[in-house]
Amino acid sequence: MVTSMIKRIALALTTALMAALMTAPAMAQSAKARATAKVDLDARFKEAQTNLKLADDLYKVGRKVAAVCANCHGDGGNSTKPSIPNLAGQNPAYLLEQLRQFADGRRRNEFMEGMIRAMDSDEKIGMVLFYAAQDVTHKPAANAALATKGQEYFEKTCFRCHGNGGRGNEQIARIAGQQPDYLRLTLKRYRDGAGVRANSIMTPNTKLMTDADIEAVVAYVSSMP
Repeated sequence: MVTSMIKRIALALTTALMAALMTAPAMAQSAKARATAKVDLDARFKEAQTNLKLADDLYKVGRKVAAVCANCHGDGGNSTKPSIPNLAGQNPAYLLEQLRQFADGRRRNEFMEGMIRAMDSDEKIGMVLFYAAQDVTHKPAANAALATKGQEYFEKTCFRCHGNGGRGNEQIARIAGQQPDYLRLTLKRYRDGAGVRANSIMTPNTKLMTDADIEAVVAYVSSMP
């Protein structure tokens, strides 16, 4: 009976130890995220812009994070799926703000929200630095005539915020070379007020777009280098 009891105790201790070992990394990551949750992202980002050693260190961290993101966003941030956006070449300050919006619920995507909330501040900044340094893979327009119509619309309206080359700025997204299905869905969400995306500038500027307008703009913008 004593031997049996000892075996049961040993088994219980072994099970508890294995459980602790399995949950330790997750707990450590959670603790790390909590410890950096109150770090001022903007201040840390500005520090990286003036400290080359810090920027290089964070870039290396971001490259490791991007290896996980590649499952959806592709190697180097060039997505292989038309419905998932490219992150390559995106303005780092803009991309950092999108991470913040996913984290606090202003931008809605359950999977992205969970991923970003698990990241610490340096991982977020490193990731945006990494993606900003990558080149966007250029894809020429499949329908040149449609792209020409889109260019006409773009040069009347869209260029005022996104710039003639579609590169945007710190507050405005780079859209040049973006994935077509993603562009199409985003424009329709702004136009239709779906609640997933909200923007005081984009909403009124897409309100009068027809489906044909959207198709033309998508054809042009996705082919921009």
